[in-house]
Amino acid sequence: MTTTIEAPAQTHGLQVRTDPTGKPLAIRHDGQIWLVDPDTESRHWFGRDAWWNTRRTAAVGSGDLVSIEFWRVQVRPGTTSALRTITLRREPLATHWLLDSFSDSDETTEEA
Repeated sequence: MTTTIEAPAQTHGLQVRTDPTGKPLAIRHDGQIWLVDPDTESRHWFGRDAWWNTRRTAAVGSGDLVSIEFWRVQVRPGTTSALRTITLRREPLATHWLLDSFSDSDETTEEA
């Protein structure tokens, strides 16, 4: 079963703990803590926001307004639980993460 949010809205119950480089280590979602499995490879990439569709404007020097950060990680709530896949996204200049997808299966082999 895969749950995908087509246009993610801010998920108030989502908190992401990261290491100093920004890699997710643990995710709190709906009252459950999901630990990122250190034995699996996390995928990290950037997409581009279609700024011309949003008609956002910004002052010169505002920073990167088009790079959307993504992480796809394998998580589990306990050491003996099955792995699940979470894809996180962070909008340009945002400080909070959004839940892009949450699945019951290992999807790290998919191309982003």
